[in-house]
Amino acid sequence: MKSTTAPRALSSDAAAAGPTHRSSGSGRGPRRGPATGIRRQLSFSPWLFAAPGLLIVGAFSLYPFLSTLVNSFTDRRTLVPGEFVGLANFRELIHDEMFWIGLRNSALYVVGVVPALIILPLLLALLVQRNIPGITFFRSAFYTPVVASIVVVGLIWVWMLDDRGLINAVLEAVGAGRIGFLSDQWLLLFSAMAVTVWKGLGYYMIIYLAALANVPRELHEAAAVDGAGAIRRFVTVTVPAVRSTMVLVGALSSVAAFKVFSEVYLMAGPSGGPAGEDTTLVMLVQRVGTGLSGRVGYASAISVVVFVVTVALMLLVLRADRKEDA
Repeated sequence: MKSTTAPRALSSDAAAAGPTHRSSGSGRGPRRGPATGIRRQLSFSPWLFAAPGLLIVGAFSLYPFLSTLVNSFTDRRTLVPGEFVGLANFRELIHDEMFWIGLRNSALYVVGVVPALIILPLLLALLVQRNIPGITFFRSAFYTPVVASIVVVGLIWVWMLDDRGLINAVLEAVGAGRIGFLSDQWLLLFSAMAVTVWKGLGYYMIIYLAALANVPRELHEAAAVDGAGAIRRFVTVTVPAVRSTMVLVGALSSVAAFKVFSEVYLMAGPSGGPAGEDTTLVMLVQRVGTGLSGRVGYASAISVVVFVVTVALMLLVLRADRKEDA
């Protein structure tokens, strides 16, 4: 009985132990498979999410930039592929009077618009930051020009500044003479600058409001206890606290001002004002590079110059900011 019972007990133990070893051994293989697949899926899935954005950037930004760069070294026209001409387009720019007029007007636009768009939106943000009755209405009113169509805004200002427009009608009513806002070279350019500043105030005001929300109230309270007035608190507390935001606004507004097109085009017309004296560089690109006989290669060379100058403007702003930090 003992001899027959022991083998049965041993065989039952072995039978119980056998499947356990097989199950543990077979479990190692399936664990490796799903883990490896998950790791591969996780390493590949970010590219799936980024692919649509990369395709859009490549199709609408990278490819046009490379195409413009290549075309700037050719004599390509609208309906003609063109051939490689080296630096001929850039040499022609040096002797092109309209190019220098466009460069002058674009540079003047930066000088006239950027300081106003750095200071005025900050003052406006300080004004609407206060919690006073009806301030929500004024915040919306100041931001309305930002969402308005630039074409509609330009036509409204043209109607106001025309020789027979609203402003000249008021001047005549009070006995003053008419002012040629749209017929004088410099008045037209300054009028376009005023439109750009007026339309951009609300946009940069929102940026400053976000920056002012992070300025501790304790700094203003401490300055007020020391006897500092409103102007001194603005100079010693507010400006240093939002200086990085001012640099950002300066960089954005300088690039946008140098590439201005819509405001001047709507107010000066396709000809660029009297004798084309108010033409900007982007307007020159549009004038030269469009139409059935458009010089795409020459317009691309001007576009490359615009790109180089805008990058240089941003680098100058960032370098000035670093010098102040040092």
